[in-house]
Amino acid sequence: MKKNAFTILEMMIVLLVIVIILLITLPNIQQKEKIIRAKGCSALIEIVNSQIMLYEINEMETPSSVSALISGGYLKQGQDKCPDGTSVVIVNGQAESR
Repeated sequence: MKKNAFTILEMMIVLLVIVIILLITLPNIQQKEKIIRAKGCSALIEIVNSQIMLYEINEMETPSSVSALISGGYLKQGQDKCPDGTSVVIVNGQAESR
């Protein structure tokens, strides 16, 4: 009686190949995550800058802080921080991350 099944050696070879693939791709994925977080922060800065302009048009003054934009309904709660954890602040009428 011959059973059709994988041997332990075949299973170990398959697992070894999977581990090698993971070891090659994981560092690359982690590096891309840093790039994505940085791009997310720059995109949020651009959104805040556009909302500053809208605030200036509607209110005839420059907002003093990001919290003024949030309380005025120009930004949502939580849009005062970048994906990388830095805070968004308004300096001289322009948004920056710090």
